[in-house]
Amino acid sequence: MGLNLLLAEVALAATRLAEAGVDSPRSDAEELAAWVHGVKRGELHTVRDGDFDARFWSAIARRESREPLQHITGLAYFRYLELEVGPGVFVPRPETEVMVGWAIDRLRAMDIAEPLLVDLCSGSGAIALAIAQEVPRAQVHAVELSEEALVWTARNIARIPAGKRVVLHQGDARTALPQFDGQVDLVISNPPYIPLEEWEHVATEAREYDPQLALFSGPDGLDMIRSLERTAHRLLRPGCWVAVEHSDQQGGAVQRIFLEEFGWAQAGDHRDLTGRSRFATARKAG
Repeated sequence: MGLNLLLAEVALAATRLAEAGVDSPRSDAEELAAWVHGVKRGELHTVRDGDFDARFWSAIARRESREPLQHITGLAYFRYLELEVGPGVFVPRPETEVMVGWAIDRLRAMDIAEPLLVDLCSGSGAIALAIAQEVPRAQVHAVELSEEALVWTARNIARIPAGKRVVLHQGDARTALPQFDGQVDLVISNPPYIPLEEWEHVATEAREYDPQLALFSGPDGLDMIRSLERTAHRLLRPGCWVAVEHSDQQGGAVQRIFLEEFGWAQAGDHRDLTGRSRFATARKAG
């Protein structure tokens, strides 16, 4: 017995996506087929030939032009969350999940009844909402500057139950939340960190669809992280922690930003699930 029509079309679509340079052609073809037909990826074989929806090929054409999968479906998945995303907001990446896991473990180890957490450069709200969901008594404040991104942050906070414990602030991460100076238990951020000179090397999906504000940060990519070091030190209680994502080439440089002479201790770097240097952490001395 041969393949049903949909699975045969998925195989053809995967070939087209591979030729277009898409990193995960088979997976993306299956995701789009499932989305168009309203089934799970593992249920594609159940779609009858007569129910094949030609809109699948319209979706494939969009992905072939390197429009992000998440913009086509309108959804991004992050830990246990389903988030709405689209033009104007950074699409959350799987590698950030490891940093969030570290933060959740750290908050639980602190054994504080209602930990206070600040997510700077919040974007879609992925980090803030994941922590609010997995640390049920956490009080989370999410800071985002972009008005376009804020639309998506607010939408996700409103639609996800854990969003009831996330307070959204429009503001600059460099000057944010002075009312909480010296009171915060953990500061976390996935800031812009790509050097301006690397623009042409950035994946098409990110360069053409993610907001520039969320990607680039000065000649070496570290301008915002240097500013966040000061913000985190101002916000945190003594003995509490900051976690900041960076590129796989910046681990040592970011770790050196959190120096003892600036009031930090136990600065370290951590790897993601692929073994690449991915985020730095430090504890406020005192």
